[in-house]
Amino acid sequence: MATADYLAAASIDRQSAAPMYDQLRHLIIEGIGREELLPGDQLPGEHHLCEQYGISRTVVRQALAQLEHEGVLERVKGKGTFIARPKTSEALVHTLVGLYDDVERRGGHVYSEVLRHEVEAADAEVAEALDIDVGDEAVVLERLRFVEEEPWSLSTTWMPKRVGELTLGVDMSHGSLYRELREHGVVATHGTRSAEATVASHDQANLLGVSAGSALLRLRSTSWDGENQPIEFFVAYHRGDRSRFEFELRADESRASLLHITSEGSASRAGTSRAAT
Repeated sequence: MATADYLAAASIDRQSAAPMYDQLRHLIIEGIGREELLPGDQLPGEHHLCEQYGISRTVVRQALAQLEHEGVLERVKGKGTFIARPKTSEALVHTLVGLYDDVERRGGHVYSEVLRHEVEAADAEVAEALDIDVGDEAVVLERLRFVEEEPWSLSTTWMPKRVGELTLGVDMSHGSLYRELREHGVVATHGTRSAEATVASHDQANLLGVSAGSALLRLRSTSWDGENQPIEFFVAYHRGDRSRFEFELRADESRASLLHITSEGSASRAGTSRAAT
């Protein structure tokens, strides 16, 4: 069914307590869920939607703006409004949540191609993150992650052997690493996580299905348990065209720090601000 045909078959309930803009928003989302509206489909223009439903342009614009903010729609200047290709709305920067759990709670599906899952000697970077000696054994788990069968991210996780050996022999192509560890009583309670822009190398581009030099988002994370023992350290590369990161801000808790990155890659804190309470 064409986009215009689907919307023509739908209707807005004027007796409903739900705002009309939210009803229109839900009609579009429901059409996507039933695959009657597909990525790349163009929506009718604002004037057509106003006439179709007998609603004001303000109502239409409010619905479309909300859907655009949610990543459901994308507007192309001079061309119109289109059903967007899906993006994971990842809360991965500011919470101790993994890609699997983040996508699953949004109704999506994650599959992993396991590239490596073995014991190896820790190099200096891994040893520092996991608080072990260089050369000590660590378990490495390297995965190419797919969301809805499309390559999404390339992640490498290192765990101290005492933690990682709990996962050896486990099929990590489906399921959450954090969930697997929780089943063995290993729970992350706090951690540090950062995100920065980078570009895809030739090998990364081949795996992620993008061109070399394409924009990537690189996440680096270390997490600890309640006894302040390191659980894992990972580096993940997310496709810039398929990922966005959301932050929840509160006036009494929000903080922001400005870091100056030197040419050698080190960082120094330039200042910290806290929102007014």
